[in-house]
Amino acid sequence: MINEQQLTYSIEASNQEIKGNKTIRLKVKNYKGVYIVHRAITQQLSNNRQRTANTKTRSEVSGGGKKPWKQKGTGRARAGSIRSPLWRGGGVVFGPESGQRVTKINKKEKQLALRTLLYNKFKHTIVVQDEWQRFSKPSTKLMSKKISEISGITITKTNVAVLIIVTNKNSNLYLSVRNLKNVDIIRADQLNTFSLLKAQKLIITTSSLDKITEVYSA
Repeated sequence: MINEQQLTYSIEASNQEIKGNKTIRLKVKNYKGVYIVHRAITQQLSNNRQRTANTKTRSEVSGGGKKPWKQKGTGRARAGSIRSPLWRGGGVVFGPESGQRVTKINKKEKQLALRTLLYNKFKHTIVVQDEWQRFSKPSTKLMSKKISEISGITITKTNVAVLIIVTNKNSNLYLSVRNLKNVDIIRADQLNTFSLLKAQKLIITTSSLDKITEVYSA
């Protein structure tokens, strides 16, 4: 069953002061609908596989066109090809095959899974002003300090996975995050279920919340 939920976030400044509130409404699946998140995760991970492993069937293995010996009279078991799966050097039965296999999920199902994850991560979400994401030059040290100030997490001393959601991933912001091993950054209109599920703490800008409501509302 799908329910509409209202989420009210506190907008925090760098010194953990509250600068106001931001309210959005999301249509989410109830607690029995975890299967929709599982479907979305399975689809994403399946499509991310490289599928480079490959084996040859008996029809693809070179040789084996001639019958090794006559059908009867030799005392040996009958054989029609030296490339039978029973023979050394023969084909492989039910082995892996290379090639792209795309699994699909409905667009509305994927959006529902993303909204459900955002709702479930509500208690672990920090909303910041848009100015928070602006960097005059790349600085990993400054980014680490900013994250620590608003979340209380020391990035270099913890394994907490942090996901930063912004509207525009500019080069200064990307370079500031790149060397922080537990921090990832993603645009609000390019969210995916795996990144949201993996994250233990979300940092979202106010404009990103508006973008999420615009893009993922069914």
